[in-house]
Amino acid sequence: MADMEVVDRVKSWLSWSWTWYLWALWLFLVVLLIYLLRTPLRVYENMNIVAMFLNTLTPKFYVALTGTSSLISGLILIFEWWYFRKYGTSFIEQVSLNHLGPWLGGVENNNNGNNNTNNSQNNNQQSVPECKVWRNPLNLLRGAEYNRYTWVTGKEPLTYYDMNLSAQDHQTFFTCDTDHSRPSDESVMQRAWRERNPQARIKAAHEALEKDSECATAYILLAEEEATTILETERLFKQALKVGEANYKKSQSTQHLGAHYEAIHRRDTNVCVYVRRRLAMCARKLGRVKEAVKMMRDLMKEFPMMSVLNIHENLIEALLELQAYADVQAVLAKYDDISLPKSATICYTAALLKARAVADKFSPEIASKRGLSTAEMNAVEAIHRAVEFNPHVPKYLLETKSLILPPEHLLKRGDSEAIAYAFFHLPHWKRVDGALNLLHCTWEGSPYGESAVGDAPCHAFRMIPYPLEKGHLFYPYPSCTESADRELLPAFHEVSVYPKKELPFFILFTAGLCSVTALLALLTHQFPEPMGLVAKTFLNTITSPFNFLVEKLEGVLPSNLWHQLTRL
Repeated sequence: MADMEVVDRVKSWLSWSWTWYLWALWLFLVVLLIYLLRTPLRVYENMNIVAMFLNTLTPKFYVALTGTSSLISGLILIFEWWYFRKYGTSFIEQVSLNHLGPWLGGVENNNNGNNNTNNSQNNNQQSVPECKVWRNPLNLLRGAEYNRYTWVTGKEPLTYYDMNLSAQDHQTFFTCDTDHSRPSDESVMQRAWRERNPQARIKAAHEALEKDSECATAYILLAEEEATTILETERLFKQALKVGEANYKKSQSTQHLGAHYEAIHRRDTNVCVYVRRRLAMCARKLGRVKEAVKMMRDLMKEFPMMSVLNIHENLIEALLELQAYADVQAVLAKYDDISLPKSATICYTAALLKARAVADKFSPEIASKRGLSTAEMNAVEAIHRAVEFNPHVPKYLLETKSLILPPEHLLKRGDSEAIAYAFFHLPHWKRVDGALNLLHCTWEGSPYGESAVGDAPCHAFRMIPYPLEKGHLFYPYPSCTESADRELLPAFHEVSVYPKKELPFFILFTAGLCSVTALLALLTHQFPEPMGLVAKTFLNTITSPFNFLVEKLEGVLPSNLWHQLTRL
């Protein structure tokens, strides 16, 4: 495999060198031809005419020339900056690579050089997940929590994209193809889940209850969106659970009779699990944490296949509230598995537990002198692992970036997941004495991903701008998080972007060109004669090597070479 890579690199280098050799040879032949034909082309006469024209130009011309150049380069700079902010790349660079590159012979090089890359991408296609949006397992209640924020601030905490994803989830969970036997679900509730106006959804839910008082999904919608307090929400969810469990038991006995009954049972199962999980979350919000933990454990035991809801993350948060760290460790041992998708809750909770063992006695000054102990090393490495998975979280835990209400959906490893995690878990980090101090020292100082962390615990973390591009413990950090987070998070929130994108070369080039030409225009306008002298000196300096080369060629080649060629 290594030999093949070496051979491919040699072939690529030979192809590249041969291509540029041909270009250099072509350029040399063109220059030589122009020199040989200088007499019939009247090169000297034309150059003298140009020189006379330049000498007759006034300083106003140079002011206009430099001013126009500055204006054009400024317009290009503005366009390049807008294009970079919107698409994350340079327009000139993209055009050069996509259009000029193949014309200059870059297709063969790319094809030869990317054979192994394409093969490795095909091999790793299954192992690198896409930017998939997940349901937030700790999402808030619209009526009792999100709407309260809107009433106080006048801002909408949820985006249309986020609410549209929730509507699709509700249609998937709470409807099935056999709903024609239940008119309320078929005609009214299906329309209610698709409504964009909250009042229209609430009205449709009441209409469904008028048609069928045992419509569990109508109670769910009212609990989610109409109830303004947690107690009222809990009451409506209990009504939905009463109806949902009756329907679940009824469909459970008939699920094996065919696909029709199996779809009904699957829908009733989703309703029952969703309501019981929401009731557990209501108990947690009302302070009945032990009751909430018991409800979550029972739900996970009874429905082990419903992992899509990530109920274990609700359980971890409730256990941390009880400070039952041993139970949290047991949950992590079950779900922090290499075959399961990770989350910020899993990674940062594991880091919190390891930091708890050493954080109360940790001191950066002492650690810099004696080095890190084994327990401190484990804690720092756990924080490194968590930061590699989601680098946005420390800003919120350290309260260097303001929190907002978490969205109903999140992007793993993105800013939306960081907000959702920090919103619920920041109190747990504050409760562990010294945990945030250890996180701060690790985030601000220690070299990322290196084994010799103890040698210098506070000096180099921020100096590494891209610790996630290659991926040490996880797959490489995806590049699509920014665009997805902008769709999930409200417009008034400044989306955290990591790694920070460097400005393309052409933006820096056009910025420098615009500044230099503007300065030249100003200096030429204020000091025309000195600037004219400087311009002439500059032009003479540039043309002097060319003139020297021409003189040498004239001394080597016979002066009547063209006449001799015409006689042949």
